[in-house]
Amino acid sequence: MAEGELPAILILDIGGTHGVLEDLAALLKKHFQLITMKEFLANKKEMSKKIQSVFVFECRPTINRELLESLPNLKVIGNSGVGVDHLDLKMISSFGVKVTNTPHAVADPTADIGMALMLASARRLVEGNVLNFLGPSYFFGMPRFCCDRDDLSESIFGMLLQGNFFRGIYLSYVSLLFRTTVTRIR
Repeated sequence: MAEGELPAILILDIGGTHGVLEDLAALLKKHFQLITMKEFLANKKEMSKKIQSVFVFECRPTINRELLESLPNLKVIGNSGVGVDHLDLKMISSFGVKVTNTPHAVADPTADIGMALMLASARRLVEGNVLNFLGPSYFFGMPRFCCDRDDLSESIFGMLLQGNFFRGIYLSYVSLLFRTTVTRIR
């Protein structure tokens, strides 16, 4: 590596289905010279001497013995995920290569999702959401807007019900109507 030249890092690709996200690639470019696997395979002899690290994003590129043997100056493998179960740590350390990961990167979002799932199950939000989309006629056999027309999207009442706020008011009205109807039958 020449004076002032950025260290090279091997990635699978930029963008696409399995590549590093473009925003993340832009961040990496500030500190590294990015070499994609395609570029590496096209010119292994020259590129293998430059690469000092490998960035593993969503378990790619696959780290195997062949790849490690072809990278004599490799110092570190950076994993973008929490775990390193997909890496053979004994084999990697036998080449004198260090492995890093981001153990706390998704702790807060995981906790948020866990809390949201507990609240959703406690408050029956999933059932309410289904009712919101399918409408009371699906569950109660009542006409959707208590009238004969099938398509109310052009009417003022139908246009108001297309918004979530007014749909919620309508569903409250229908449930009140349903309770009142049931009460009168008794």
